[in-house]
Amino acid sequence: MERKKAAFAGSWYPGKAGECQAQIDSFLADKSGALKGNFKAGIVPHAGWYFSGSIACRVIASLAREGVDAVVLFGMHMHPGSRSCILAGGAVETPLGDISVHGELAKALAQRCAMKKESPSSFPGENTIELQLPFVKHFFPGASIVPVGVPPSKDAGGIGRAAVAAAETLGLDIAVIGSTDMTHYGAGFGFTPAGTGEKAHEWVKNTNDKAGVDALLAMDADAVVAQAEKNHNLCCAGAAAAAVAAAERMGAVRSVSLDYATSYEKNPDSSFVGIAASFLRNNLTRRP
Repeated sequence: MERKKAAFAGSWYPGKAGECQAQIDSFLADKSGALKGNFKAGIVPHAGWYFSGSIACRVIASLAREGVDAVVLFGMHMHPGSRSCILAGGAVETPLGDISVHGELAKALAQRCAMKKESPSSFPGENTIELQLPFVKHFFPGASIVPVGVPPSKDAGGIGRAAVAAAETLGLDIAVIGSTDMTHYGAGFGFTPAGTGEKAHEWVKNTNDKAGVDALLAMDADAVVAQAEKNHNLCCAGAAAAAVAAAERMGAVRSVSLDYATSYEKNPDSSFVGIAASFLRNNLTRRP
């Protein structure tokens, strides 16, 4: 079986199994740990485990349950005109062991959305999805994965809903993860509307990222994409929108905010990222 090798192990996250396990244990001890509830989908950050690993870990831990056949991971840095793509088969490498791709679900979703089907050697290697894989391996040891690249377009919500519909047709139980960071601020990112220093940091937290948070909490996939285009506060708005739409398709009626942080809080540099606005979708009975 062809497998995709890890590109960021040993740099953006630990490269050895024991180190990964120790980090996961420390993340679970951080703050409140995992939330209790019937969660089916969540939004995670991907700025590197040093900055965002604690929140990503606690989100995925909150989704963990027995009987999940596949974890659908929406991610990738894409332009609105990009074509959606999917890893259609094979496996991916993690320090905790390989994870197989659920080929049947990947094929069904690709057909529904006319996606470009990629092999392990051709699927883009980037942090948005890879940084979540050791968490997935740890919390869903028996599940396969379906990694999907979603552009920030009007089609993003439809991709999320199609993933759920495809899983239902195949009789599969899935969990859904959308990967995005928030405002990338500073001269290094070419975005400085609020100046520099602590004033800029406060604007990012309380104004710009808040707009993204509000859109996610409202569970409106189209609004997520639209406000991200306007405010530049979700780097992978397509992935976030797909996760929101998938959650709603699975019966979610409200969202829960887990945590928020920025890289500035650990490294107060002139360029920083809103890294950890992460939300869980609570799978409750749909309101009439």
